[in-house]
Amino acid sequence: MSIEMIPREGRVIAIDWGEVRLGLALSDEGQRLASPLETLVRRPGKRFPMPRFLELVAEHRPVGLIVGLPLTPDGDEGPSAAAARELAGQVGARTGLPVEFQDERMTTARVHTLIREQGGSTRGRREDVDALAAALVLQAFLDIRRGGAT
Repeated sequence: MSIEMIPREGRVIAIDWGEVRLGLALSDEGQRLASPLETLVRRPGKRFPMPRFLELVAEHRPVGLIVGLPLTPDGDEGPSAAAARELAGQVGARTGLPVEFQDERMTTARVHTLIREQGGSTRGRREDVDALAAALVLQAFLDIRRGGAT
């Protein structure tokens, strides 16, 4: 169990790590509800789009950041988790905000299932899917903090 670093009041931004797209979500001030915010796209061979991320941080003034940790199905950390941890170090250093991790296993698959169950399609909506996945990661974090189910 990690030491809690993010204050319990104020907005929180979550990042759903991906090699190409990084979904972002934002909580409300009371940290009860997560909503999709935006999807940042990294051009091939390029770094995380930090300038846009810093604009969003300045605009929404979060009290902390959640980075989705892409664990293997067995719960181990592989190369993707190492990359997510590296990203967490970068955004924490650039923003000065506390960063915590949340297991993000299967979030994108859950988003696809939810959209299909509602009769929708994900065709041509990759950015929406990534931001929705970030919202699921953030909502899981918020629910766990409140002692609720995920």
